[in-house]
Amino acid sequence: MSTPLPPLGAIPADIASLADYERRAAAHMPLASWTYVQEGAGDGLSFAANRTAFDRIGLLPRVLADLRGGSTQITLLGERHASPILLAPVAYQRIAHEEGELATMRAATAMDVGMIASTLSSVTLEEIAAARGQASQGLGLAPPPLWFQLYAQERREDTLALVRRAEAAGYGAIVLTVDASIKRSTFALPPGVEAANLRGIARPAQTAQPLGRILFGTSLTDAAPRWEDIAWLRGETRLPLLLKGILAPQDALLAIEHGVEGLVVSNHGGRVLDGMPAAIEMLPAIAQAVGGRVPLLIDGGVRRGTDVVKALALGASAVLIGRPQVHALAVAGMAGVAHALLMLRSELELAMAQLGCASVASITTDRVVFRS
Repeated sequence: MSTPLPPLGAIPADIASLADYERRAAAHMPLASWTYVQEGAGDGLSFAANRTAFDRIGLLPRVLADLRGGSTQITLLGERHASPILLAPVAYQRIAHEEGELATMRAATAMDVGMIASTLSSVTLEEIAAARGQASQGLGLAPPPLWFQLYAQERREDTLALVRRAEAAGYGAIVLTVDASIKRSTFALPPGVEAANLRGIARPAQTAQPLGRILFGTSLTDAAPRWEDIAWLRGETRLPLLLKGILAPQDALLAIEHGVEGLVVSNHGGRVLDGMPAAIEMLPAIAQAVGGRVPLLIDGGVRRGTDVVKALALGASAVLIGRPQVHALAVAGMAGVAHALLMLRSELELAMAQLGCASVASITTDRVVFRS
């Protein structure tokens, strides 16, 4: 089925890449909101490494390959995806555009791209699911996969309530973020923007720790999730469970032992601890340890279709796109997000053709080289 083109009239003529959206987005957002989206922890070394690590990987084409019947389609956890590109969970999208996650979901539906909705979304998870249904019906398309990103709450009953809501709304998987249980933040949400899913629930610990506070011996560390909580959650839901924020191969193996069905290799966009390696740097070791037992997704620094190919060649099943969806949303709303996804998919197809890969499965390690 062909994917309809987004309405391009609202898109500036000089937009030709995700970097162009980033360049323009600062002018479309208040300074505080822009800083919140772009900031990295500490000196920003891990944030920068996410991008520079991709630049150290080169591509090795193979010529005269048979590209007939070529496709970017994959299957993840029993669901069809038009390409190995998904939208990562990004909080508070109404700081970029008044329609926030609703516009992003509509764009994802138009482009047949899976989306992971954040616990900290600025509209409710039910509204996001409804927007997907309405958009797919209006476009005459099958709805793309929709997963729910979960932050463990201080009380298990609050965590479970979020899971039950996601199940009832038709979400296809739970993606539990495990690398930001305690996260420093001084960002004050603008008027009219809130964590819509958490109405009536105490402020989550991962966003409640400002600078200049002692951590150990407080409820913040005492309530941080542990492996026993993974075992509990695995037993409480029928949905596939993924852990987001894995960098150590040892943790990947522990996750599998606890029944997890997928992993997201991630340093949380360089936002939680400076000095962490880039996700793409750790991907080969994790892929070797996991040995194909569960799918590996990766986020952090993906800005081109060639980056998608590099991640797939090193063991990823798919990539997640985080900040770029906010950049495009700020500049041109739904049309911007749809256009950004279209560009990325087009770049991926061109890269695959140049590499002689007619399918995602044919993108293997012999297609990449490493620069010093």
